[in-house]
Amino acid sequence: MESLRELFKIGRGPSSSHTMGPARAAAQFRERHGEAARFRVHLYGSLAATGRGHLTDQALSAVLHPKPCELTWHPQTFLPAHPNGMTFEALDGSGALLASWTVYSVGGGAITEDPGAGRPESVYDLHTMAEILAYTERRGATFWEYVVEREGTGIWEHLATVWHTMKEAIQRGIDNEGTLPGSLHLPRKAASYFAKARGFRGSLKRRGLLYAYALAVAEENAAGEVVVTAPTCGSSGVVPAALYQLHRFHDFSEAKILRALATAGLVGNLVKHNASIAGAQVGCQGEIGTACAMAAAAAAQLFGGTTTEVEYAAEMGLEHHLGLTCDPVAGLVQIPCIERNAFAATRALDCCTFAIMSDGRHRISFDVIVETMKRTGHDLPSIYKETSEGGLARMA
Repeated sequence: MESLRELFKIGRGPSSSHTMGPARAAAQFRERHGEAARFRVHLYGSLAATGRGHLTDQALSAVLHPKPCELTWHPQTFLPAHPNGMTFEALDGSGALLASWTVYSVGGGAITEDPGAGRPESVYDLHTMAEILAYTERRGATFWEYVVEREGTGIWEHLATVWHTMKEAIQRGIDNEGTLPGSLHLPRKAASYFAKARGFRGSLKRRGLLYAYALAVAEENAAGEVVVTAPTCGSSGVVPAALYQLHRFHDFSEAKILRALATAGLVGNLVKHNASIAGAQVGCQGEIGTACAMAAAAAAQLFGGTTTEVEYAAEMGLEHHLGLTCDPVAGLVQIPCIERNAFAATRALDCCTFAIMSDGRHRISFDVIVETMKRTGHDLPSIYKETSEGGLARMA
């Protein structure tokens, strides 16, 4: 598995696959072919089907500016290696082809020339939850201690930046009002939920504020503002909302929050390594489901859960999102995406409570659920995997 630096990325929304990944690829191609007079980019499959709604065109044009950039959309053509394929072409002044490059955006802002090739050099020597649990039992260690052993103490600086960025997104989202960009003209709700929640008491106040925090980040993402992939842009509100809620109401220190982030990242890394976090590949179960598992594991650790209870919380977070489709209305990361962040944050805390009230023993392991999610995603028709051709996207 790769470093958590490759999971928790900081960048502009609304989609890690459709904006951050293509922008990263465009920057590399521009650097290699600065002699080009202009560029042409062919977008295939899911990138083409929902690219305009996900602001792919704006992300590419911004990076390749001031050189002209022509975009060609091929929504019905899926390259065999991955649903998010794109081909960059560098052209001279007469329009002759200088160079071309086919690359894939595989989720979480990551890009690769060959999704089927060998994985990059691994930072982690264990690649399943079962192996990591066995390690922690032998050593009497926690999940976050295993992260530090493999990443080094330098990971704390990155996680501190991640946490700061998450908090800033919440605060901006609560302050911002008005309508989100795009054809749906969807009004922001975070500010209203925050104001109303503060008027309540007890559990209703806490639940309302949790909604507000998740909505705040998801709306900032939908507006193309800076968020953290956790594990993706479309699910970027779940982990921040849960951790911010616990930080505020239970007075957990910054150090404990960063340790919880390390554990959350390890859970997300396991899903990314053994299945997928890309909506175009496995549907929203890979995005929101993974985010819920990450937040549930982080919360269970904060509340003193054992490693088996933390694993149980993560397993439930993913299990109860199995089969969730990715069917964004109008290709925008707004409906149903924004509300899903709020409900996944609440479910994550419910999974935490359920797990730590148990003895940690359960029939279905986290590794089994990850494999099941992968197979379920493979079986889902393409119309339910970020193409906006089926489900809610078609009915709304």
